[in-house]
Parts: sequence; structure tokens; C-alpha cells
Amino acid sequence: MNNTALITGASNGIGLELARIHASNGCDLVLVARNKSKLDELKTELEKEFKVFVYTICKDLSETNSAQEIYEETKKQNIQIVYLINNAGFGDFGMFTETDWNKELKMINLNITTLTLFTKLYLQDMVKRRSGKIMNVASTASFQPGPTMAVYCATKAYVLSFTEALSNEVGDKGVSITALCPGATETGFQAAGAMDESELFKGKKLPTAKEVAKYGYSSMIRGKAVAIHGIMNYIMSNSIRFIPRALVLKVSRKMLDKA
Repeated sequence: MNNTALITGASNGIGLELARIHASNGCDLVLVARNKSKLDELKTELEKEFKVFVYTICKDLSETNSAQEIYEETKKQNIQIVYLINNAGFGDFGMFTETDWNKELKMINLNITTLTLFTKLYLQDMVKRRSGKIMNVASTASFQPGPTMAVYCATKAYVLSFTEALSNEVGDKGVSITALCPGATETGFQAAGAMDESELFKGKKLPTAKEVAKYGYSSMIRGKAVAIHGIMNYIMSNSIRFIPRALVLKVSRKMLDKA
């Protein structure tokens, strides 16, 4: 297979657009998501339009050992992963005392545990080859606590910190790791996280998944450690370090509350 990328959460949103971008460069794909019919549709589309090979794996990545199972399957199929894109993730909205623990446990498993194991398994291979690139999709939520989205923001803070640390560890080993930090984006995320009515989303003209994917893919290719999409997101994310934490919390709460 040719410069193969493994992309999780590839059936819609940013993951789907990343798959299209990679295929448009004439490169092969391993696509992972829960929705088999959407994966099959995307496989047919990309193979027909770009003449690439697409291997699909239907898997719930919030399940324990899912990353290990997928790693073993790619090894069995003799597929060398050159690009790993950990895009799959989801959030939830509400007071922590009132939200569903089972949903939050799945969120932690997906956003943190599976992402970490995928990175460990494929990064070891990349370091041995002294080539490869990884992109972990974090968020502008990585930069501050998020009242009413406490667990989600905490998981994304982990992704950012983890990715930055690894970027330093492997910088001299022929491998690069990028944390993509999009802000609010026009995807299915807000509906899945029950956030349609929040100040962050309601009535806002948001960047498209395609725009964010294009920026993220370019940043990964260039080996950028942290890629914050959008000039205002960049300014806000970096200015937080100079603002009192109590004020950061108040602003974050206002943005996440229902409009």
C-alpha cells in the first residue's frame, strides 16, 4: 500500500474530509468508524474517484482493547501505517452531578485511552523506521477548564499535553506529532454533545469541517507540533495564560451556557 494513513472517526465531519484530502494525494487509507454503511460508501467514493486502495474497519473505539485489535489487524494484512490520525472523539454537555457516568467513561476511553494506545503502538513502528507522522485531534477546549463540559475539556487537555510531550521526545527520530486544535466547527459534534443551544454554537457562522481538515493535514505534513485553526482561536488560546484563572472560568462558563 502507498503512504497509508489510518484515520479514526472517518465516517463524517473532519475525519471524512481528512480521508478525502489524503486520497486526493494518491495515497491509500485504513478507515475506522462505527458506522459500516458510511464506511462502505466512503470506500466506494474514494476508490472510484482517486484510484486508491481503502481498507475499512468497523469498530467502537470506546471499547477496551479496540486499538490493540486494529493494530493487530493491520499487521495481519501487512499494512504499514505511515500516517496515524486520531480523530475520533465525542463530548457531552451538562452539570457533572447530572450527566451520565457510562457516557463519560466511554468518552474517557475513546478520547484518552484508545488514542494513547494507538499512538504507542504505531509510534514504536515509526521510530524503528525513522519515518512517519501522527496527528491527534485536540481542541481549543484543551487550553482551559470547561464548566458544563468538565470531562470533555479535561480529556482534550490531556491530548494536547500528551502530544506536545511526544513531539519533543521523537523530534530527532524522523517522526513528527501534531496536535490539531480546532474551535467550534460545523460538524455533527454539537448535536451529539447536546450543545446546539450553547453560546459557543448558536447563531454562529462556523468554519466547515473541510476547512479545518485542510489546515490540520497541512500542519501535520509540515510537522507542526500545535496547530490552532483560526486567528481568533489562536489569539484566545494563547492569551489565556495571561488572564487570571478565575476570570478564565467565568468566560468559559458563559461561552458554554445556553444562549
